[in-house]
Amino acid sequence: MAFRNLTTADRAAVRTITVNRPDKLNALNQETIAELTLAFRQAAQDDAVRVVVLAGAGEKAFVAGADISEMTAWAPVRAQAASRAGQDLMLAVERLGKPVIAKVQGYALGGGMELAMACHIRVASEKAKFGQPEIGLGLIPGFGGTQRLTRLAGRGAALELCLLGQQIDAARAERLGIVARVVSAEDLDATVDAMADQLAAAAPLALKGILEAVIEGGECAIDQGLAFETQGFAIAFSTDDMREGTSAFLERRKASFKGS
Repeated sequence: MAFRNLTTADRAAVRTITVNRPDKLNALNQETIAELTLAFRQAAQDDAVRVVVLAGAGEKAFVAGADISEMTAWAPVRAQAASRAGQDLMLAVERLGKPVIAKVQGYALGGGMELAMACHIRVASEKAKFGQPEIGLGLIPGFGGTQRLTRLAGRGAALELCLLGQQIDAARAERLGIVARVVSAEDLDATVDAMADQLAAAAPLALKGILEAVIEGGECAIDQGLAFETQGFAIAFSTDDMREGTSAFLERRKASFKGS
C-alpha cells in the first residue's frame, strides 16, 4: 500500500523504511506512528525481507521527536492512548524477529530517540544528536524512553538525560552504549549497507533466535535467561540452515542460508 508519511524500498533482502516528513524534521504524528506500525508488521510477514533499515528523510533529522502541535489539546485519556500507540510501535520494531538497523544522520530526539533505541543496531553519523528533552515541555518520555535508555546506558545516564533534557553528540552516545558505531556523514550509507548485507546473508532463524534470547531472555533472571538460550540453541539443530552452515564450514565454502 501507499503511505502518506513513509517511503519503502527493497534492495535484495534488505527493506529500507524511511520516515518522509523532512519539512517537520520527520516528527512522529499519530498518522506516521500508525503507518510505521503497519510497515513493520508487513516486513515481519514478508519472508523475502531479512533485514530492515530505518531512516529519516533529509539531512537534518532521523526523527526529531513527536509532533508537539498535536499534543497541546490532549486530555489525560487521549495522552494515555497516544503513549500506548507509540509503545506498540516500538515493540513492533523491537520484536520484529529480523534485525533492524537505525541509520541516524541528524537529530534523534524524544520519540525519535525512543524509536532508534527500539532498533537492534544504531549506526550514527558523527553529526547526529540524541536526547530526551520532554522535561522542557513539562512531560516525561512516553514511548519507552525511560525503560530502554536505562537498559542501554544504565540508570545514571538515563536519569541524567531525562532529568536535564540535554542533547548529547554521537560520540558520547557511543560511549554510553546507545550507539553501536559512529562514522562520518559521507560513510554512513555505505556502512549501513554493508552491515545490512552481512545480516541478510546470515541464517534467518539463527538471527531470530539471537534476537529473542537477548531481548526476551535478557529481561529474566540469569537462570531463566540461560534456559531460554539453551532452548534456542537446541532448536537451531533442527534447521536446514544449521546443517548448511556446519557443512559449509567443514567444506571451506560460503554458506547459503534459506531460512529453513
